Amino acid sequence: MSDRALLLLGITLMYSTPMIFAAQGSVISEVSGVVNIGIEGMMTIGAFVGAAVGYFSGNPWLGFICAGLAGALFGLIHAFASVTCKSDQTVCGIAMNLIGPGLALFLCRIFFEGGTQTPPVTNKIPKLFANGLEGSLNNLNVDMTTVIALIVSILMCIVFYGTTWGLHIRAVGEHPGAADTLGINVYKVRYICVIISGLLSGLGGAAMTLAIVPQFMPTAISGQGFIAIAAVIFGKWTPHGGYFACLLFGFAQALTVVLGGGSFAVPSEILAMLPYVMTILVLILFVGRASAPKANGVPYNKGSRV
Repeated sequence: MSDRALLLLGITLMYSTPMIFAAQGSVISEVSGVVNIGIEGMMTIGAFVGAAVGYFSGNPWLGFICAGLAGALFGLIHAFASVTCKSDQTVCGIAMNLIGPGLALFLCRIFFEGGTQTPPVTNKIPKLFANGLEGSLNNLNVDMTTVIALIVSILMCIVFYGTTWGLHIRAVGEHPGAADTLGINVYKVRYICVIISGLLSGLGGAAMTLAIVPQFMPTAISGQGFIAIAAVIFGKWTPHGGYFACLLFGFAQALTVVLGGGSFAVPSEILAMLPYVMTILVLILFVGRASAPKANGVPYNKGSRV
């Protein structure tokens, strides 16, 4: 492969990693029957917590774990509102998208003397090949979060299609009333899935600020969560489909970098639009063909036949 092709592949893997975490979180929540459009807010709070903890502790892995816990806390709040209180799940997701960035900016101003961004994290998450690669292969040297995202995606496939727990998740998302009659605790399954959704989204946010951009800023996420949701729809609510769809969107972002540094001039405004234009096109072309879980977005009342 040429140097430019390897560079394009490396950047694709790098930029798709945060979205892969978020997409897997969206998949497990929505397959269980809970719409989670609050992925963006959960990623943002994870991005801040990861960068802040990584900066103060000097340990990027501690920041990565804390970011996941922060996202899980937001997932718990979303689960309480959506599952227990039976609130409108779309409105709850919008609230998460408002609270996440707002709280992150508020805490940033408190901990960093009124600043709207954290200082750079000196110790980033290490590269996959610590000693680097020789020659043009250096363009393919991605960080450890890319490997973790791949492992998470494989585990999600195994859980969904090879375990009883995965069968319970899909049953609760398709027909919670029937699942309840079989002794499956619908509320418990949905709570766990939404919390895991927040956990993975928080990890996705931290992957951005601890591996790609070594600091938090208000624009650190900038639509990655919404693109991840589009990837889930494009991938037909499956872990493997979401993974490869994220690679496609990551490729669109990689093109903006490679074309922007090419020998022919492409206006930066057009390049910046490319990932979002692709997202809109995917939603227009595929959203009608994709079939969401039948009970997705529908609060469950115990004893209900649906």
